[in-house]
Amino acid sequence: MRGWRIVVVGALAATLVVSGCGTPKKHEQAVADLVAQSDAAPTPRLDWAPCQEKTLSKLQCATATVPLDYAHPDGATLGLALVRQPATDQSRRIGTLFTAAGGPGASGIRWAGSAEMFPGEIARRFDVVTFDQRGVGRSSPVRCFADPEAEQRFWAGTWIPPVNAEQEAAQARFSRDLSAGCAANSAALLPHLTTVDAARDLDLLRRAVGDKRLTYEGGSYASYLGEVYGAVFGDRVRALSLSSMIDPDAYTSDTRTEVAAAATGTDEVLSEFYRLCAQAGQPRCAFAGANKPAADPIGQIRSDQKVSGGDDLRARDLALLDRLRQGPIVVGEGDRARTVAFDDVASSRMLMLYDPKDGWPALAQLLAELERGAAGNPEVVRAVLDANAVPPGFLDSFIAISCADNTFPREPEQWPTMAKELGAEGSVFGGSWLYLRQSCASWPSPQGGYPQRYAGPWILRSDVPALLFNNRFDPVTPLTAARKAQQALVNARLVVVDGGYGHDTTVDCTRRLQERYLIDQQLPAPGATCKADRAPFAE
Repeated sequence: MRGWRIVVVGALAATLVVSGCGTPKKHEQAVADLVAQSDAAPTPRLDWAPCQEKTLSKLQCATATVPLDYAHPDGATLGLALVRQPATDQSRRIGTLFTAAGGPGASGIRWAGSAEMFPGEIARRFDVVTFDQRGVGRSSPVRCFADPEAEQRFWAGTWIPPVNAEQEAAQARFSRDLSAGCAANSAALLPHLTTVDAARDLDLLRRAVGDKRLTYEGGSYASYLGEVYGAVFGDRVRALSLSSMIDPDAYTSDTRTEVAAAATGTDEVLSEFYRLCAQAGQPRCAFAGANKPAADPIGQIRSDQKVSGGDDLRARDLALLDRLRQGPIVVGEGDRARTVAFDDVASSRMLMLYDPKDGWPALAQLLAELERGAAGNPEVVRAVLDANAVPPGFLDSFIAISCADNTFPREPEQWPTMAKELGAEGSVFGGSWLYLRQSCASWPSPQGGYPQRYAGPWILRSDVPALLFNNRFDPVTPLTAARKAQQALVNARLVVVDGGYGHDTTVDCTRRLQERYLIDQQLPAPGATCKADRAPFAE
């Protein structure tokens, strides 16, 4: 471990000089100020009690009181909702493993109620604690609308992404309206939603449970929370197990590049979906083989066309998208028919590619039924789209936290140009990822920006390197981002899941490596890889 420390300190000195943050002393002072503000806040008192909700009945609940503004630690406060899964072997308990949900905007409490947070030896040796990050779920959530009905009406009228000039102009207006609504309903909260604020909350929670150093696990956006914590509180890290990695430099300072990389990753995974669907054939992949609808709903695919490989599936899918850009497709007939618009399919496609086990077959079903049109089954389409609906309130939190962390032009009208540039680079999904954050262009940021915002360097100054996991084919955090994250942290070991698809890196191999790391602080060999347990469309 002494060797790791020497490498980290040397790399840190070099990075600070070229980071654009000024001299090393100025940067160190800025970080020291962030830490000092956190240390000045009182340690939260956690009164654990059995959770009352049925889905959380095996867990304990508590609320942590933290400063709204760390620059004023004795001022206004907010409550963070926490749940705990107590270690089952208290005599051998190591401490607390903190884990967080992704997004940003996903609820850790909601996730904890869906399944056991961690099984096996980790559950025996650690209290496992998750929480709703500030601005999310049960922790002073961002509110951008007067009531849920107004929220539903607003999002039902938007186009993400827009497909013509009229929709582009309307979407720019919608993005400004959303920014104004968030400012009107969450004015006091919005200036304090950077991930630095969340990282300082996490350090208060570490103090609250009595751990000298933090043991943390997080994937997707929660990997970025771990990166920020490690950069600011590196000497307080015991272990950081991060997965589905975000490139912290691009995410914070060059978000257009981060969006382009995510879109490229989505396109790459979609190509694999086509290839593996064609390889699996029907009935394992409903979109494989030739569909022969009673009436061709898209006007571009002959009913007698022979379809055999991934390229053919791509052509059929792109023809569907072209038809949807012209107008909705109606699946089925009569009162139960389901009308499907372009943005319904664009958003659902991205989400379904996250999950090769259930999402990929569902996407294949959706595409097959859309292709059949009036002869298709509207109940299948309805079930697939409803299952991939975004939870209420998620987008408010996602946008508010993203706008505090990301860097975008301050002109919503630039979005069509940026989307066209991404499309010219070959991306089908660039516009979908980009327009989710169009409100950042008119966001009510604090005058002069967010003083607590952190933009690097990202080197982890801890005795034990972070352990990173990434699937080879991830639709939103591609392997290129994981490699850049490893380079930015310097003090990190990356394990790639070969043949791994989707956004969840959990396989038997990664479970074993993560267990040894979190419990014994034992790292796999440099360049170690894992293999996926299951191929998409497997029986």
